Amino acid sequence: MSTVSLDVKDREILRMLMDDAKVSAKDIGLKIESPVTTVYSRIKRLEDAGVIRGYKPILDAAKLGRPTTAFIFASFTYRPPGVDKDLDQREIARRVARFPEVQEVHIITGDWDFLIKVKESDVFAVGNFVVDKLRTVQGISKTLTCMVFDAVKETMDIALPP
Repeated sequence: MSTVSLDVKDREILRMLMDDAKVSAKDIGLKIESPVTTVYSRIKRLEDAGVIRGYKPILDAAKLGRPTTAFIFASFTYRPPGVDKDLDQREIARRVARFPEVQEVHIITGDWDFLIKVKESDVFAVGNFVVDKLRTVQGISKTLTCMVFDAVKETMDIALPP
């Protein structure tokens, strides 16, 4: 995975798109003092390089009935009892990621193997997810659930140098 070289104008375009992905090329051009065609070509280059992976709306989970956030640590067992060959940790992570409640799955270091972010309707629903879904995935051996009281910062933005 190679790093992409960005100049000042590229970084400003990215900042503006992170702030509002619907910002017009005209508005970007006015801000960075470049023609609209140049802005379009810069954005296209950033997309082609994989720096910009897509555009999505940021949804309000609470307004959609999922105000409760939990982070779940999970342990992984390579060969659970009764299984003849080792399980694939990445495949188990992908399986967990397919649950609709799951927003993020990370393979991590330390005492736990996965960190899973879940959005649900309430604590009871989080509990049902852990007991009825997550713990039934072959290879998941133990979980620890941390409920979020208040999200002070939640973002997909990446800090860019000036």
